[in-house]
Amino acid sequence: MCGRFQLSVKGKHISERFNVEVHDQMHRPDPKKPSNIKGYNCAPMQFLPVITNQATDELQYFRWGLLPQWANDERIASKMINARAETILEKPAFKTAFAQRRCLIPANGFYEWKKLNKKQPYRFLLKDEKLFAMAGIWESRKNADGTVLNTFSIITTEANSLLNNIHDRMPVILHPENEHLWLHSQNVEELVALLKPYPAELMESYPISDRINSVTQDDERLVNRLDFPISLFD
Repeated sequence: MCGRFQLSVKGKHISERFNVEVHDQMHRPDPKKPSNIKGYNCAPMQFLPVITNQATDELQYFRWGLLPQWANDERIASKMINARAETILEKPAFKTAFAQRRCLIPANGFYEWKKLNKKQPYRFLLKDEKLFAMAGIWESRKNADGTVLNTFSIITTEANSLLNNIHDRMPVILHPENEHLWLHSQNVEELVALLKPYPAELMESYPISDRINSVTQDDERLVNRLDFPISLFD
């Protein structure tokens, strides 16, 4: 799964990379309140930047955790932060969104945990440290008070060789030349073909502090590389 990721860049960098307008501050846990979130520890149920197929030239802020239109219990959203590529055409919560509502989720890193005696977090990134886009789906729901809640889920696939000794899943990372296709194509076979592991040779990873475990922690120290060996018995 993908349960945390990093987007610790200024809005102008996203604007330049994805050719979108950025009108607001980068990260907002609540769109009605100011935020000091720096983006080193993006977590479920936060409002985070996405680029949708219905507004490809604009950065919008959707809540992470898909809430289907038919769901009666909003708590289901916290369990729908990821959608498995292998079953996305079968699951009622995902198949319509996949066909009609797709998005890009900008990031410059994501995290997974290796199960040792205690869980050791790792940061995963592209070798050139560039921004990338994870493939996502989104939903829009009108609340009883008339407000609209937009939510999203990150699509995951089987892990590549860099990740598979840490975790068996990874987010779908799109090659830049396929991002336009992801947002605009109506060909299901063409879209499904994009849901594959990103090449391991284009990525790197390293262990980081377990401070990442707490969503209250959010600063540049979270992505510092641990230089000491990791013990299997700590």
